[in-house]
Amino acid sequence: MTRVITISDVKALIHKIGLESFFLRLIDRLESDYSRWEDFQKWPRHACYYPQGVIELMPVSDEEYYAFKYVNGHPENPKSGKLTVVAMGVFASALNGYPLLISEMTLLTALRTAATSALASKHLARKEGKRFGIIGTGSQSEFQTLAHAFALGCTEIRYFDTDPAAMEKFAHNLRPFHLELIPCESAKKVIKESDIVTTATAAHGHAKIIEGEWVRPGTHINGVGGDSPGKTEMDPEFAKKCKIVIEHLPQTIEEGEIQQIGTEFVYAELWELAAKRKKGRESDQEITLFDSVGFALEDYSALRLVRELSETYNLGHKLDMIPETLANPKNLFSLLHEAL
Repeated sequence: MTRVITISDVKALIHKIGLESFFLRLIDRLESDYSRWEDFQKWPRHACYYPQGVIELMPVSDEEYYAFKYVNGHPENPKSGKLTVVAMGVFASALNGYPLLISEMTLLTALRTAATSALASKHLARKEGKRFGIIGTGSQSEFQTLAHAFALGCTEIRYFDTDPAAMEKFAHNLRPFHLELIPCESAKKVIKESDIVTTATAAHGHAKIIEGEWVRPGTHINGVGGDSPGKTEMDPEFAKKCKIVIEHLPQTIEEGEIQQIGTEFVYAELWELAAKRKKGRESDQEITLFDSVGFALEDYSALRLVRELSETYNLGHKLDMIPETLANPKNLFSLLHEAL
């Protein structure tokens, strides 16, 4: 039987172990999986582009398990009451090809994206830098903020969005977490007064969310909004001055900030920091940039963790998505006998 995890199941899991515990476990799992990068077969995601958005498949595999995610990105969806991003994932045995888990990944994508940013900040931000800033208070913003609060102790939060209603939503959702929430009138103010900044905007085209002269030495930036060809957030001249860390070069060169400036400005892939092949931050003066577009290994980590936790807490539904046993494995037609 294949275990199926719904949104309700993910909510039940978070209720049982707590959001902080889930984030910390996921960040640990991400670091562990990234540190064994060479164990995985990796491919850039397959994307189908449409005038209204994109639909993607994101596969990855090690010797034991295969995982993939179906995910979309339709920026205009909120105008009709739909989410910009929805997703589903499959986690399967590489030994026999049987799917072990089918899971919602709309929530899990938001959780793993924020956890990955926090992992990058762990390696690239100044240890004493605890002031967190978020530019773009849409769907990803609360997740990014809480991942950094739980993992790095960032409790002083500055935030800005061009939509006042989005800022009100952000503050309302985070009020129970006892953070110091400081609304800002501009992205410039967020940048100037933060040590760690995440940009998570839905801006179209080659936007310039950050101007280089705003950024103080020692700042770390997670750029998560530039995630498809022709869609970026950084001034390319500013990006060239940063120490840039990415996830997977063949994918990021097509979709990330570096699509505007080339591979010669890349310092490392994230796995090299996790595996201690390269150092992260090397001085308090460096400006660091995690050019994040989202990579399938992060979905693998999230799916494997959810599978383990769902078995521990007996969550989800076991469904006969595939034939479990046949007296004769070559006699597939026998499944229809009772229906005829």
